[in-house]
Amino acid sequence: MAVKLRLARVGKIKTPFYRIVAMDSRKSRDGAFLENLGTFDGLNTKLVQFHTERVDYWISKGAIQTDAFKKLHKLYREEGVLKS
Repeated sequence: MAVKLRLARVGKIKTPFYRIVAMDSRKSRDGAFLENLGTFDGLNTKLVQFHTERVDYWISKGAIQTDAFKKLHKLYREEGVLKS
């Protein structure tokens, strides 16, 4: 089973809000996930919650990062929000 770190949309129409999740790559975007790793407000482009330790755990286990997740992770690491 290939695990991916990606965003799952949970917001209303024209109000994007995303969960940062670890999920099986064969599941749909908004399908069942293995673990919730945080939340992201797409409207205000700010990270609401982020579990750095769990993200590092999944990356160390070989989880594949999607492009959207990589951009989000890199952006907040450069801004000093993340300490990893």
